[in-house]
Amino acid sequence: MTKFLSKALEGLVQSDIRKMTVECERVGGLNLGQGICDLPTPPIISKAAISAIESQKSTYSYAEGVIDLRQIIAKKLERDNLINADPISEICVTVGATGGFAATIHALLNPGDGILIMEPYYSYHLNIARVAGLDPQFLTLSPPRFSLTEEKLRAAISPNTKAVVCCTPSNPSGKMFDENELKILAKVAHEYDLLLITDEIYEYIRYDGRSHISPATVGELWERTVSIMGLSKTFSITGWRMGYTVAPAYLMKAITLVNDLYYICAPTPLQHGVAAGLNMPTSYYDSLQSSYQTKRDKICTALDGVGMTPIIPQGAYYVLAQIGHLGFDTAHQASMAILEEAGVASVPGSSFFQGEAGEGLIRICFAMDEEVIEEACRRLKEYGHI
Repeated sequence: MTKFLSKALEGLVQSDIRKMTVECERVGGLNLGQGICDLPTPPIISKAAISAIESQKSTYSYAEGVIDLRQIIAKKLERDNLINADPISEICVTVGATGGFAATIHALLNPGDGILIMEPYYSYHLNIARVAGLDPQFLTLSPPRFSLTEEKLRAAISPNTKAVVCCTPSNPSGKMFDENELKILAKVAHEYDLLLITDEIYEYIRYDGRSHISPATVGELWERTVSIMGLSKTFSITGWRMGYTVAPAYLMKAITLVNDLYYICAPTPLQHGVAAGLNMPTSYYDSLQSSYQTKRDKICTALDGVGMTPIIPQGAYYVLAQIGHLGFDTAHQASMAILEEAGVASVPGSSFFQGEAGEGLIRICFAMDEEVIEEACRRLKEYGHI
């Protein structure tokens, strides 16, 4: 009865990220594929959400979100992102960063519009754009630096291109765009009158003393930028689905309308929970970075030791590793072999590229307890010596 299926879903299948989770459960392996972030939620956040439920704060909030949370977000943006946003008209709390992305493209773009996506990409950006009827276009950034150049950016733009997606720090590469690259993006966006949509959900997970730069603060990009941020990764609450969008009022009015139509509002008690989290001291974020850097270094050392050369991430909690030498025809075959023989799940690099560039890569997530990372490293070492 396929006559009842939307044409927008033609060619779309479950992502390899989800598939590898299913396969991992089948063999009882360690899931270093999906970014589940299986770490403890800070108690202050859990207790605040529970308190909100017990206090009967369970009705709809404004479509834009609880006003107290938006005011806290505004202070956070000013402090950490150098963005001055009006909590009343320029911030909207969303059902995760993904919900913010969906609301944004449906509010600001039309079917047939081109949306430029840098690869390696997060597959949900691509597939949500496809379901919205947009025309996905691609700009391949080459490992290991994944540098953005003006020449490559200009070459990737088509007459119908209306928007560019910038994910920094990037899933899956861990790439963080520097100021010079963002100035290039600003220059070209102004020249071609492009909307910029950012995904900054990993803004607090970065390494080696790097600072996160919000693209909206560079080269007068604010006026044409929707900054999408999230709390799932920062607070280990991926199942809560809590994110927010930030944009000039003239853009946010439309985004809020779509957010209301699709989602009504983000879960009210959980909004109160994350409000408490955003008030935590900077020492929490320092500890978060230090912990993840330790895990990054351990997993990269293990990968390097067995010849799966890692592309050291600058941010986020994933690492792309080179597996071409293993002799498999596809990255999917390599991922399945590593899962079956080592009991460690990864995601094929082909999930993040349109062409062949990803066939020699796998992505590993290290957002796990220390003990899980240690065991995964041990298993990878054993696999490397088979």
